[in-house]
Amino acid sequence: MSEPLVAVERRDDGVAVIRLQNGKVNSLSSEVLRQLRAAAESLTAAPPGAVVVVGSDRIFAAGADISEFAGPEEARSIGRLFLEALNAVAAIPRVVIAAVAGPALGGGCELALACDLRVCSTSAKFGQPEILLGIIPGGGGTQRLARLVGPSRAKDLILSGRQVRADEALRIGLADEVVEPEELESRALELAAQYAAGPLQAHAIAKRVIDAGLDGSLADGLELEQDAFVEVFATDDARIGVASFLENGPGKAQFTGR
Repeated sequence: MSEPLVAVERRDDGVAVIRLQNGKVNSLSSEVLRQLRAAAESLTAAPPGAVVVVGSDRIFAAGADISEFAGPEEARSIGRLFLEALNAVAAIPRVVIAAVAGPALGGGCELALACDLRVCSTSAKFGQPEILLGIIPGGGGTQRLARLVGPSRAKDLILSGRQVRADEALRIGLADEVVEPEELESRALELAAQYAAGPLQAHAIAKRVIDAGLDGSLADGLELEQDAFVEVFATDDARIGVASFLENGPGKAQFTGR
């Protein structure tokens, strides 16, 4: 049996790693997208403590496999695969961290955008270069990028097709942390392990409400928050956290993830 193009590793510290391994450039071919969706859905069905998405040590993902591009019907099929795969990544009910080394371009950038946080190396480059082919992003770039960095910056990046280096990505909020290349994966795993030790049900509820609230009005989002605020008090971790605060002060609780 050939090696999978997307591998999933569950670590003893509660962190799961989704590793892209499709050759030198990690192109997001149709088969990679199918495997990525299956990996994300498996982590939703049996959630770990946190998730890290990584490529190789030189490239995160170069984007779609351009050889699969043809006309409108093929575009519809590829676009649907991107939508389903990246929505599945975004729906994992845990913190998902993209560890970005080297280029994250086109669909690779869109995959990073579907994650909750982006830790990148000093060698990272983000971009949506589809406009240089006379097309536009089809994997969420026009929507997730605008929500993350604002519509003006998103239009600049998408309409120019220019690439953003790590320092600019950090400045505009496209990246959350920049480290040296040799530290990237260990730092992402360290950060994920910190989240994995936290109140996991509260993580899932808070992530769900933040994402859902962005799709509606402020008033609707505030109502969602009120319902979720009540919901989270039914968890074991809420009881543990409140009791620990009253007895020992903040930051001392030992959560169970239930």
